Amino acid sequence: MKHLNKLFVAVAMVMGLSSQAQDSNNPWAISFGTNAVDTRVSAASKVEDQFSQYFNVSDNWNILPSVSYISVSRHINKGFTFGVTGSVNRIKNWVEPRTTIPGDYTVINPGDLSYYAIDGKVQYSLGNLFGWKVLDPSAHVGGGYSSMGKASFGTANAGLGLTFWLSEMFGVELQSTYKYSFDQDSRIPEANVPSHMQHFAGLIFKFGGKDTDGDGIYDKDDACPDVAGLKQYKGCPDTDGDGIVDGSDSCPDVAGLAEFQGCPDADADGIADKDDACPDVAGPKALNGCPDADGDGLADKSDKCPQVKGPKENGGCPWPDTDGDGVLDKDDKCVDVKGTVANNGCPEISEEQVNKLNAYAKTILFNSGKSTFQQQTYPVLQSIAAILKEYPSSSFSIEGHTDSDGKDAANQKLSEERAAAVKNYLIENGIAASRLTSAGFGESKPIDSNKTKAGKANNRRVEVKLVK
Repeated sequence: MKHLNKLFVAVAMVMGLSSQAQDSNNPWAISFGTNAVDTRVSAASKVEDQFSQYFNVSDNWNILPSVSYISVSRHINKGFTFGVTGSVNRIKNWVEPRTTIPGDYTVINPGDLSYYAIDGKVQYSLGNLFGWKVLDPSAHVGGGYSSMGKASFGTANAGLGLTFWLSEMFGVELQSTYKYSFDQDSRIPEANVPSHMQHFAGLIFKFGGKDTDGDGIYDKDDACPDVAGLKQYKGCPDTDGDGIVDGSDSCPDVAGLAEFQGCPDADADGIADKDDACPDVAGPKALNGCPDADGDGLADKSDKCPQVKGPKENGGCPWPDTDGDGVLDKDDKCVDVKGTVANNGCPEISEEQVNKLNAYAKTILFNSGKSTFQQQTYPVLQSIAAILKEYPSSSFSIEGHTDSDGKDAANQKLSEERAAAVKNYLIENGIAASRLTSAGFGESKPIDSNKTKAGKANNRRVEVKLVK
């Protein structure tokens, strides 16, 4: 009993190893070793006698002390394999029943008969039923052709086996096969092939499995057969260890979250870093993950005034009102001068100022019959220019008039030339040409009588009118 317990423990430990029986991963197997032939089973008339001396190796078994069998098999499906075995032996122990003493047997040497056999079998792994991977009992059936000396005949075979898988592809096999011979008329050496037992003991090697990437997962089960991976991911790699295989990971080299297809979100703003314009600072999706401190809809990194609300058109800064007239610079046509909203931020010229302009204009003196100025007129022209500069958005018309002396055509021309001379002077002294027009009316619009010298002097004039 003590030795039996030790044997039980040893078998249990072997069954716990991580080897496995022949399967679809390595479908082919080759085995070889020695075999023994026992003719006693056909000599016994009772079934119990056929196996009563099963282990009587020295008297009953015929063993060739060398490699005497070779077998090739292939996994078919779900624990089933098909194999072919070739074996040789030499029959020196032929068991014969004693006719004179019932139940007794004698062993003779029939003359060192040569033994050859070729057998096919279908085998089922019983270990497959229980999920055993190391200790693999099996059962098989089949048929073959055996010869003993000059006699040969077909057999129907059945038997049991046991394989110890020492590694995934290497093991030790033991097998016993009962071969029922269809040549049972008599038991004459060289003339008959009696039914017999054949025992096998040898080594078995599995092969044929393909693992291209060498990750320990066979290609047929490997979802990524060309790149080494992990078993829990069916052979696919997870470089960054985030639980998402590289093939489904948009950021395979950086650990991330499943909701972002394996990409990280460092600032936890709900936008993957690869799509986040500001991956280290949380921000809204509308601004690609960048913050907007002042809430003006412009990301801080693009906002020239990130702490103060302002329109995008001005870089996120509020529009200034440089002259403080209530009209923003963007709409103010006179940015540096206070004006009115009605006049687009420019000052509006008063009637008083218009009268002042005309008071100056009446003192403009020309050389007689010409459009050139008398010297004392220049300060007057400068005063007019100064007033116009105060109202940069206002436009004016310069009008020239004459008295009635001389011909009408000459007076018309002279009035036009004198109005143009004033206009040109003002342009040359800083007044925009777009703000000025000039016209001559000759003697057609007198403001006094042309019969007196004083009246004529009043009619010879330049007027400055506001264009509205």
